[in-house]
Amino acid sequence: MRPILLTALLAFPLLTAAAKPQPELVQIAKAVQQDRLKATITKLVGFGTRHTLSDRASPTRGIGAAERWTAAEFEAISKDCGGCLTVAVPKQTFTGRRVPNPTEIGAILAIQKGTTDPDRVIVISGHIDSRVTDVMDATSDAPGANDDGSGVAAVIEAARVLSKHKFPATLVFAVLEGEEQGLYGGKVLAAYAKEKGWRVEADLNNDIIGNTRGASGVHNDRQVRVFSEGTKAVETQEQANSRRYNGGEVDSPSRNLARFADGLADTYLKDLDVVMVYRTDRYGRGGDQVEMLNAGIPAIRVTEAAEHYDRQHQDLRTENGRVYGDTIDGVDFPYLAKVTQLNVVMMAALARAPAPPEGVKIEGAVSPDTKLSWTASPGAARYRVHWRETTAPRWQHSKDTPATAETLKNVVIDDWFFGVSAISADGYESPVVFPGAAGSFSVTK
Repeated sequence: MRPILLTALLAFPLLTAAAKPQPELVQIAKAVQQDRLKATITKLVGFGTRHTLSDRASPTRGIGAAERWTAAEFEAISKDCGGCLTVAVPKQTFTGRRVPNPTEIGAILAIQKGTTDPDRVIVISGHIDSRVTDVMDATSDAPGANDDGSGVAAVIEAARVLSKHKFPATLVFAVLEGEEQGLYGGKVLAAYAKEKGWRVEADLNNDIIGNTRGASGVHNDRQVRVFSEGTKAVETQEQANSRRYNGGEVDSPSRNLARFADGLADTYLKDLDVVMVYRTDRYGRGGDQVEMLNAGIPAIRVTEAAEHYDRQHQDLRTENGRVYGDTIDGVDFPYLAKVTQLNVVMMAALARAPAPPEGVKIEGAVSPDTKLSWTASPGAARYRVHWRETTAPRWQHSKDTPATAETLKNVVIDDWFFGVSAISADGYESPVVFPGAAGSFSVTK
């Protein structure tokens, strides 16, 4: 090891231990109930099909009935918390390859307004629509128990649990239509966020989060995958040139949200490990978080570790003893509860922490020292400067400071990646922000 690297390692601590648990987050995790998740998916499956182009008038079958039921669930949760949720169903009319006729497609939202920083927004989302083998088949039964009844159940349960608490930032619980027909619900949500002037810090998109038995026969109920984009979908050519030269390919805000989720799982969910996947989504596939990213909003996709493709996008049938279809017996509810716990803890931790620092700058060319500076975050009592080797997946070293600038003596800028987080007086820490446009959480589109 080179002397300067050894000096840095000796001078600052290696981050190996999980953070001290916050009692409120422990309480929030314990409040998630398997039975409620199962009841939600049972109800959703009971609508027969929730295809985006299915019946919208029937009181018992199709996407319209499912939409109205979801809005009523949010209203009931709001009644229980004294009207703390505002329910909205914004819609847009779309046509496209999978929507041949003009169709209104919506997002069912429950909005829990923040107490002191209401324009800063944390979103959890899942899509309510379902499908079978033929993506245009709007009449056959399409239970959609796991894809994405599991995600919708997590969103509704998150609303129930978190509505019992108050947070500085606003929480948005989003159930989206039209995902299978072209990610239209994500478009509606992104447009609504822009219309309302929200500063969306994170979208946690949950899509297929309840199965634990993979197509290969593997059983995995101890891991969950978190997908995150590497470079921003909205970066300019100038920003891309700077990023290619100085780094940032693995430090988008979405990527640092994934690291944030990984750290929370280590602290609060000892039997669920976050597997960070350095990819926007599964290979050649997509989800509603893509449209949020296209709008410049930091977003991740949460997905089970072991997918079973016989249970996705399939007509209900049995062939040669092989069962196809997305039915409720394919959902592992103890596992779904753990993934839901990860979501509620992450939402609460983000909403309780100060906003990630803005304007993070770095200097240190032809110098043995590295200097970072940033703009003060409202509610921050101190800041934490992080750094890691350029090939390391997680932050390795840190130093706290009450100021908005810090010089790391004998830490050479050339050999490390750096970032800054903000910490509240009671110890809630924001995600880490990589310097410059590549790492900024500010919406740029």
